[in-house]
Amino acid sequence: MSKISHYIYIFILSVIVIAAFSTITFYGLSYYSLGIEDRFFHPDHLTLKPSGVLGHGLGIIGSFLMLIGVSFYMLRKRVRALIRLGILKHWLEFHIFLCSLGPILVLFHTSFKFGGLVAISFWSMVAVFLSGIIGRFIYIQIPRTIEGRELSLNEVREMKSDIGDTIRKLVALDDESYNVIVESTKKKVELYHPNFLVRYVRKYKDDSQTIRNVKTVLRRNKITKPQQKQVLDLVKSDISLNRKIERLVIMQNLFKYWHVAHLPFAILMLVIMIIHVAVTIVFGYRWIF
Repeated sequence: MSKISHYIYIFILSVIVIAAFSTITFYGLSYYSLGIEDRFFHPDHLTLKPSGVLGHGLGIIGSFLMLIGVSFYMLRKRVRALIRLGILKHWLEFHIFLCSLGPILVLFHTSFKFGGLVAISFWSMVAVFLSGIIGRFIYIQIPRTIEGRELSLNEVREMKSDIGDTIRKLVALDDESYNVIVESTKKKVELYHPNFLVRYVRKYKDDSQTIRNVKTVLRRNKITKPQQKQVLDLVKSDISLNRKIERLVIMQNLFKYWHVAHLPFAILMLVIMIIHVAVTIVFGYRWIF
């Protein structure tokens, strides 16, 4: 999948989620905004209530999407025979899509009214959804191969090229300007602060200042705009890699702890959801079948 195709793929998935949420909200807003007692008199009550044709269907489809999203992604990660079936990153993105659209449909299925055992499943679903957002942030901080395998610290360090030699080949600079650019990418992160959060904020501000300084140096040397962009891209790439090297171990540990929190909520949600489905079938709720 090319870069443009990947952007289109992500765009389509995002549009589907937004369109589904917007359409159901627009159609049922007058019903969902009413109190529980007043909904009975709404003309769409028989359609939108949790056991109604649309309400029940949203619950079934949403649950089905979440089951597919969880099971297919887990199989792709753990079954050796499927390891060559697509890039893991794309599977993760599809997993996120299904596990975002599914909870939205289930939310409308409940008509924003939930209690008892089902409430545990619902709030577990919310916890899984929110922790998934956090997990996605942690995931993208960890450098990986194109297949999705985590890179070790040594592998990431080997990715660093000699930015100085590359810049010399790209543009003609005086020695002072050249040294300013090269030295700006070699600052020791340990000098900022022992606390990770404080260090991260200070490093981010300093990196922004570094990019501004490089721009000033390039303009002073009357470097053409296309060449300025090439050098700035190199500097930004080097800064980004330095950040990833600094926080690699921290993010890898966070990702392990995140799994400990994310997986139990997902299992609890699925178990109670299965019980809920079984109970509804026993009591005769059949939807359109």
